[in-house]
Amino acid sequence: MVTIRLSRFGRKKAPFYRIVAVDSGKKATGKYLDLIGTYNPAKKELKVDREKVKAWVAKGSQISLTVKKLLEK
Repeated sequence: MVTIRLSRFGRKKAPFYRIVAVDSGKKATGKYLDLIGTYNPAKKELKVDREKVKAWVAKGSQISLTVKKLLEK
């Protein structure tokens, strides 16, 4: 099953996240299928390609709770 979730990058105590479509069995920072967007919590900056989100959901992928909350804002 494919999941849309956050993948953590950045330095220690300075996180930066990528919103990715990944197979649910993979590690959090492992290889992903598609890069959908980015989230910088320090600046509260969210960039998301909503067309890619719609396309992955149409294919049957699940959205994690954290990403769902970010997209609702």
